[in-house]
Amino acid sequence: MESLEGGELCFPHLLNTSCRRTTTYRPTIILTKSLMIFISLLTAALNLLVIISISHFRHLQSPNNLLILSLAVSDFLVGIVALLSGFFLSDSCWYLGESMCAMFCILNVIITSSSVGNMVLISIDRFMAICDPLHYPIRVTRGRTKICICLSWMGSILYNCLILSSFLKDPNAYNSCYGECVLAINNVMGMVDFFCTLIAPIATVIVLYTRVFSVALSQARTMRVLHIASSSVGVKPQKSELKAAITLGVVVLIFLICFPPYFFPYLAGEDIKMNDSSVSFTIYLLYFNSCLNPVVYVLFYPWFRKSVKLILTLKILRTRPC
Repeated sequence: MESLEGGELCFPHLLNTSCRRTTTYRPTIILTKSLMIFISLLTAALNLLVIISISHFRHLQSPNNLLILSLAVSDFLVGIVALLSGFFLSDSCWYLGESMCAMFCILNVIITSSSVGNMVLISIDRFMAICDPLHYPIRVTRGRTKICICLSWMGSILYNCLILSSFLKDPNAYNSCYGECVLAINNVMGMVDFFCTLIAPIATVIVLYTRVFSVALSQARTMRVLHIASSSVGVKPQKSELKAAITLGVVVLIFLICFPPYFFPYLAGEDIKMNDSSVSFTIYLLYFNSCLNPVVYVLFYPWFRKSVKLILTLKILRTRPC
């Protein structure tokens, strides 16, 4: 009987303190893990194609595409983290120790915050391109865009280290048994994080994109009435700018659908357990969002389809960066 109970534990030699493994419905667990690993590999591969495309071809390194590159980097890291969790977080057991648990959790929240920051920057970029097209090339340059991206990533790292300072000091404080990986913050910090990472960014994105499409529709209506044919007048946005706004609007919409459920445990006053099946769906949904972004680029961006073809056929090795 003791050996049977030991076989159901994450660490059989710790009979009194070890967590229990999830052995119920083993085929379902195997299928779920396999699907997660497949989506993780697909997410990493697709976003790697975006990274290579924009990094290699200098012609594609516009301020708008640099923001897409930053988003692709965070999505690529999401795929890597999801892949690692699929391999190492098995049977509801964490086998890598508390230090790796802390690193895994902090990396998760940093990537999440960086994705939020990228979405806000993309919304600001589209707002300026559509609502103020005359000053956009002067105010939004590649150099300023790179600085904004770096500040966004640095801010994400510093912010999450501050929010999770108590967790980083004692990652094992909220574990009920050995072999568990629990991320938890107090109620005050939880509400601050909920507002700063979800409410404020989403409200900003919605307001900016509402204004973008309102201005775009108004300009299109004005052009139809006045029959303005010349693009040099400065009233209408360029067709490429409007198409970019629509494309990135789809990306933002997918983000708004997939991201908020991740914060539901905070609203319920619960801790987030990295190996808890009750929150696994919201985490998988967040991971799946990173897989959908490159698919949107394939559907809307001809340059991405062409660059992917060059990469997959290895013609990129014979193609100059310009």
